[in-house]
Amino acid sequence: MNQIKGDAVIRCEGVWKIFGRRAKEAYAAVRRDGLTKTQIRDRFDCVVGVRDASFEVHRGEIFCIMGLSGSGKSTLIRHINRLIEPTAGAIFIDGQDVNGLSQAELRKVRAEKIGMVFQNMALMPHRTVLDNVAFSQEVRGHEVKARQDTARRAIAAVDLAGWETRYPDELSGGMQQRVGLARAIAADPAILLMDEPFSALDPLIRRQLQDKFMQLSAEMKKTTLFITHDLDEAIRIGDRIAIMKDGVLVQVGTPEDIVTNPADDYVADFVAGISKLELISAGKIMEPLERYAQRRGPADLDGWPEAHPDQLLNDLVDLSIATQHPIVVKVDGQPLGVITKNALLRGIKGEPGMAGQAEG
Repeated sequence: MNQIKGDAVIRCEGVWKIFGRRAKEAYAAVRRDGLTKTQIRDRFDCVVGVRDASFEVHRGEIFCIMGLSGSGKSTLIRHINRLIEPTAGAIFIDGQDVNGLSQAELRKVRAEKIGMVFQNMALMPHRTVLDNVAFSQEVRGHEVKARQDTARRAIAAVDLAGWETRYPDELSGGMQQRVGLARAIAADPAILLMDEPFSALDPLIRRQLQDKFMQLSAEMKKTTLFITHDLDEAIRIGDRIAIMKDGVLVQVGTPEDIVTNPADDYVADFVAGISKLELISAGKIMEPLERYAQRRGPADLDGWPEAHPDQLLNDLVDLSIATQHPIVVKVDGQPLGVITKNALLRGIKGEPGMAGQAEG
């Protein structure tokens, strides 16, 4: 089997998915002639679901793929555990070429390495919460007490202790989603694939489940590929975000990168309404101390408010309000840079790249 290096738990290389009876012919034509999605549809009666997608998800990372309905994000995630066969390209899980696995090997990877959480949890209505959560352990042949103990720990982890004997129709939508999450983590997979798991929930419940998921992911060190159509959700939970449109990964980066340096007008439109206060850090908007000194002359930093490079705009605004001085950014007592009020305002506007340019 092919192997890959580094800490990439999931790696996709040039993945294509074209739906239709003439998919192979359409793929050959698009690689040869550079056809558009519309041209592929008109010439071959085929639909492009994913177009040349390449990315990595690192160990312990929450990687969000964000896009509107029809962008190809759900199609892409289903390639990871080969629920969908690619038209072309390669998918690796811990160095294993997923497309090269036998059916027995694929079943083993699905059962032992990957857990899936969907918007529709498909809980078994005739089973209690405990039995629903324990199902993966039951399939593996674990004895009753062991699988029930594991299930109870998972149920407690999602704050549903005491509901073990209830049935799905006795639970709210948010509680059912917690059961689905508990069922996934009870199997103790290294990888979680989550396809819009919270999108049907009310905003307050959704935020609570986001918090719980982030807590569990950090505690259990899960590697997660998370699909969402909500940029706020992606920014809130994602270590990195991929923006998808018409089957193409338009931009991949940290939430801060996506918001402050959109790759094109499509991404810029998405991020236009996003608050920067809890996103952009001091290190992103500071002007290096040497450059500041070249413009303004040597600075006496005594009495200037201090910040760490990781502190966010929200904190920096509070520091700036209390003083007329710029903010000095330090690490271990050593000054690295300066944030003027103008640079702070530009950061709030989402223009950190302008920090240090001509001051008003």
